[in-house]
Amino acid sequence: MDVRWFARMAVAVALRPVLWGVALRQAHRLAGRGWWRRPPFLPVPARAYAAFRATTQYGDPTAAPTVDDVIVWLQWARRFPG
Repeated sequence: MDVRWFARMAVAVALRPVLWGVALRQAHRLAGRGWWRRPPFLPVPARAYAAFRATTQYGDPTAAPTVDDVIVWLQWARRFPG
């Protein structure tokens, strides 16, 4: 995931105010420990977790999720908070 991916994701979430809260909650839940100490200094999931999820969803541990997939997942997480 690069800066352009984060920018596209930020715009997609910004256009859906109903997802703002759930996006922040999910970023907090999935952020790797000590994310503020390591580049890119963003609350991204731990690399091992991201590789596992990319492998199970896309068959490639280096694949970045599509913006549409993340929006669908955020909508699901909003309906089924846990």
